[in-house]
This record gives sequence, C-alpha cells and structure tokens, in this order.
Amino acid sequence: MKDTKVIELEEVSIRFSGDSGDGMQLTGTLFSDATALFGNDISTFPDYPSEIRAPQGTVGGVSGFQVQFGHKEVNTPGDDAHVLIAMNPAAVKANARFIRPGGTIIYDVDSFSQKNLDKAKFSTQDPFAELNLEDYEKIPVPITSLTRESLKDFGMDNKSVLRSKNMFALGFICWMFGRPMDYIENFIKTKFAKKPVVVESNLKVLHSGYNYGMNMQHMTPRYLVDAAAIENGTYRNINGNQATAWGFLAAAEKAGRNLFLGSYPITPATDVLTALAARRDLGVKTFQAEDEIAGICTAIGAAFAGDLAVTSTSGPGLALKSEALGLSVMAELPLVVVNVQRGGPSTGLPTKTEQSDLLQTLYGRNGESPVVVIAASTPSDCFYYAYLACKIALERMVPVVLLTDGFLGNGSEPWRIPAMSELPEIKPRIAKDSSSFKAYKRDAETLAREWAFPGMAGFQHRIGGLEKNVEGAVSHDPENHQENCAIREEKVQKVVGMLPELEVFGDEDGGDVLVVSWGGTYGHTVSAVRELRKDGKNVSLAHFNFIKPLPANTREVFSKYKKIVVCELNLGQFVAYLRDRVPGFEYHQVNKLKGLPFTVTELKENIEKLLED
Repeated sequence: MKDTKVIELEEVSIRFSGDSGDGMQLTGTLFSDATALFGNDISTFPDYPSEIRAPQGTVGGVSGFQVQFGHKEVNTPGDDAHVLIAMNPAAVKANARFIRPGGTIIYDVDSFSQKNLDKAKFSTQDPFAELNLEDYEKIPVPITSLTRESLKDFGMDNKSVLRSKNMFALGFICWMFGRPMDYIENFIKTKFAKKPVVVESNLKVLHSGYNYGMNMQHMTPRYLVDAAAIENGTYRNINGNQATAWGFLAAAEKAGRNLFLGSYPITPATDVLTALAARRDLGVKTFQAEDEIAGICTAIGAAFAGDLAVTSTSGPGLALKSEALGLSVMAELPLVVVNVQRGGPSTGLPTKTEQSDLLQTLYGRNGESPVVVIAASTPSDCFYYAYLACKIALERMVPVVLLTDGFLGNGSEPWRIPAMSELPEIKPRIAKDSSSFKAYKRDAETLAREWAFPGMAGFQHRIGGLEKNVEGAVSHDPENHQENCAIREEKVQKVVGMLPELEVFGDEDGGDVLVVSWGGTYGHTVSAVRELRKDGKNVSLAHFNFIKPLPANTREVFSKYKKIVVCELNLGQFVAYLRDRVPGFEYHQVNKLKGLPFTVTELKENIEKLLED
C-alpha cells in the first residue's frame, strides 16, 4: 500500500453541508471543539436555513457549518473552504461558490441518485461538470451504505440508522486532519447517557468513518495543522451568545447585584436566554415573557427593584421594545439591551447576519432619547463587552444597548477564561444618605443620579415616564424639560471618560487609506488589512466598538489619512452617522447586504481599487 500523502498547512477551512436533518451543525460543532482542544486557533460560521424543515434534498433546505483553524491567529471562518463535506447533491450545488479552486469535495456517493439530482434541480447526471468543478479533487465515499453496514446488527429502523450518517463523516474527517476523538466520544456518552443503544451506535459509526480513512489512505490525503502558540491559561471554545450570557453573570457577581433577564425568544438571540435560564445555581432570575414589550418592561421593573437588569432580542424585537426603552431613558434606570442583529426588514432573514439595526438603535425612539451604544467584535469578546455594558449602566445610571449579530452570536472561537480578579470593579451608584437624597440630584462630574429602590428606608421617590424636576415631582415646565433633555444627552456623552481611545492597526502616524469598521466585521477587516500590509500597501484599520459616544480621539485619528473607507454589512448606516458626528472628511464606502459576512478577498479588492484611484 502506498504511504499516505501528508499536506502541511498554515490554516485550513472545512465546510460541512447537508440536509437540515443531517446533523451538520452538531458535526461541525464537535469537530470545532475537538480542534480547539487540540490547540489550534479557530473561527466558525454556522449557516442554516430559516425554515424549520425545508423540503428534503432541496437547495433551500441545505444547512452548513464552516470552520477555519490554524497554528497562528485565525480571525475568520475563511472565505472559501479547502474541503467540502457534502451529504447530498443539493449541498454541492449550494456550496459550489464557497470552495476554493482546486479544493477537495468529499461526498456521499450513495445520495447521488436520480431522485436527489432532480430535487436539487440538476439538468444532467454529472453535477460536478454542470457546476464547473472538474478540476477539484473529488472523493466519493459510500457514507449511507457503510453506516447501514456498521449498524446492521443493532436492530434499528432505517430512519434511526440514517441519523448516524453524520458521525461517519465526522470520523472520516477526524482521521484526515489528525483530530483526537476523546472529546467527541465523551460528548456522545454524556449526551445520550440514558440511551445506551444510541451511544453504542454513534460510537460504532464514528470509528467506522475513522477506520475507512485509514483503509483508503492510498487515495485520501491527510492534512497536518500544528497547534497554535497561545497565551497560557484555561481555554474553552465559546460562541458569542454564550459569552454574552457569561459576561452578565460575571458583572452581576462583581457588582454584588442579582441578575434578572426578561426576554422573549427570537432568532438568533434566544441562546442568551437559555444560557442564563440554566444558571439558577448562581441566583439568576429569568422570565420568558409573552412578548417583546413584556420582556423589557419586566427588566425595567427589576432595575427599579435594584437588580442588574437585562433583556435580549434581535432587530424586530428591538423595534417593539422602543417605547419601553424610552421609559428607561426618562426614568434613568440602569438597563442593558442586547440586540443580536439579523437580516431585515420585518422577518427578513432570521438566521442570517447583518448590521442594519444601528440607526434604529441610535434614533429609533420618540423624543430626545439617548442611550449608550457599544458593539462587540468577536465571539469571545462578547463576554467583555457584555460586562462593560453592565458596568456603564450601573455606574452611570443609563440604558446601554449592546450590539452583536448572528455571525458573532452563533460563531465560536477559543476563549481564555479570565479570573474574576482580572475584571474591573463595578461600583453601582446606590444611594447612601437619605437626608440629602433627591431623585434627580446628580453627580457633578458624571451627571448620573443615585439609585434608590424599594426597601431602602427614607429613599421613597416618584418615578415613571413623565418629565420630573430635581425633587422627582412631575414637571411640565418648558425650561426644566429642555434642561433635562440636554442633561440626558450630556450624561451619555460623558461616558467617553470610561472608554479607551480609538486604536489603529497599522501606521498610527497616518497613511494612504484608513479602513474603518465596527462590530462583528472585525475579523474580516483586520485580516484584509494584514494581508494588504504584507503586500506593501500603506493601509491601516480603525475598528469601532464604541458607537455612542465615539472615542474621544476619533477626529484626530481620521485626520492623519488621505482616504477613509467605511466597511459595514448594511447600505451605509455607520458612515451616515460619522458624516453627522465627525464631519469634514470624505468617507468612501464598502457595503454588503446578503445575509453573509464579508470575505477577505472582496474587502481587499475594494481597498486596492481605492488605492489605485
């Protein structure tokens, strides 16, 4: 037998794809977790349809999961996959444009029947030629029939047998990329501990896939991707929604307050609710409300009662919460709203990513209704920005909106778990002196009022949506209203004193082009700028996590560059905000609105064109 061909790579991207019922999300997640434990840096991108169950075998029902891993810093799931695992013809058709030239396609040859070709709307019996994929390495694997063979003695019905196909594919890929299977085996044993037959059948198929790779090594290459050099510490693979939930847990402990989450389930934010609902052991109170309005109103009630109050949602839900968010502005209560952005408008693209809720977040309320707006940039740093959102809300008595998105919320990467001692202090502005207490008496420096809640003797006061004077009495005085509107805006702007200055990746002293991005586009923009700089291009990056207020040195940074290009997943919302808040510069734009993140390639092409112009 010929030796296995071993290909050493700096980084590699794999895309698992199949029908919605083929278990591709679980397969990708287990492979990613095993890869993270192996020591590689990773970035993942789950991509699935919004229909609960699209017609089986159709392109519309294809579910995918892409992971890129390497032995150096990995910031994106990869533009195109080195390897595609396709469980049916529809998966090949849906993902043909996501495979890099000369890549490898591993496919379940058993599923390439005429019936399935028809479902995927192929017009010929050669789907690879029809899609111009002749020059790709194609590895036909009889996944379905070998799964049946592995389980022939288990007495399982056909439907149950076919549910295990993904484990065969996972075992095969683990062999191809030298992934240890200990973690996957332990997961199966724990997950299905009460179903011994399920445990035994999945383990049998998993090892059958691995052994198939060993037996076919004369025709199947193996890939070597060494572990990454990373900072010492305890790591785990974490997605953005889970990191957000844990940031709230850490903030509640640090602030010495109980955590309350009032929310209504909505894709792709629901996992924040479910992650916190599981932590009653830490004193968390979660309330699954009957609608979005009830979710935020219960959170406002909890804030009034002295809890660290949070509500989670996505774009359509934020629209419904707008009136109550205005109430929290008027009452000046500490509240954190998480918006995991998705494609819109209306129901839009509920399982796809987008950044088009920015203007709604900034301006989508009646009256002058300012809130602090911050945005996370990677799945793991959702923890830090959730923590920081709570710190700002509690110390400055102001509502804070944290923007993440579907790409961050569902995507994952390794995260070094911090010690609580590493996190900054949180000092809520709890009222202490009842003799001098006035409901809207303010700190001279921050303009924040004191926080008094039921049960604190001597601190009784009126609160609500009507305008108040400094004593807390309802006021219709026109001068008082104008003064309070100005104070509420200035209070938000004074939060800039808590924020770091804007940093530049690249040439801090200036250059030809400054790329500007915000939120979840960070991984792709920093990768594009890094590659352009390796090519000798004078390009730098300024990435924003703080939207309102903007970092204090924003104008100073912008003034050092000949051209500024703003890259965002909308039609130009942040650039419109910059034109308003930081005028005097010509802002170029790169916009994408396809429910997909940027690719590094398309960013580089746009920036290079700007350099040539």
